[in-house]
Amino acid sequence: MIRRLIDQLMGTSRIDPSDYAAQISPNRFKSLTYALAGWVYMLRRQKNTRIMSIASLLMAVLCIWLELDRIEFAIIIIAVTIVWLTEFLNAGIEAAVDLASPDLHPMAQVGKDVASAAVLLGVIASILIGILILGPHLIEKIDPNSPLSLSELPT
Repeated sequence: MIRRLIDQLMGTSRIDPSDYAAQISPNRFKSLTYALAGWVYMLRRQKNTRIMSIASLLMAVLCIWLELDRIEFAIIIIAVTIVWLTEFLNAGIEAAVDLASPDLHPMAQVGKDVASAAVLLGVIASILIGILILGPHLIEKIDPNSPLSLSELPT
């Protein structure tokens, strides 16, 4: 019984991807070029990614202007990265589903919709994080005497 459990747990690790993959990266530099090619593809072919690029740059400028501390800036970077990651994964899943299911199939639609929902979830979380972190700083910048300014908030 234990042997069967170990075999089941280790089964996937015994699969050699070079036996099934069309192309295996020969070195780390090649892997990096493939990753960058994917990013260029996203920027060139996915309009949401171009919008995200502008929003990310504006967010960085806003964070610098608001003089966020390192921890706050790091949290904003993580939130923005989550949106980027989910968008990239969504595009990859959509491409794989389109390839595997060229005919309209209800489960293909489920896969694409769920991947898209992950992006939406990341965006909602990022907006909430942005409001919680940037909101008080914006109020402080705009009206330092506001009852909602940072000096009035509990720590």
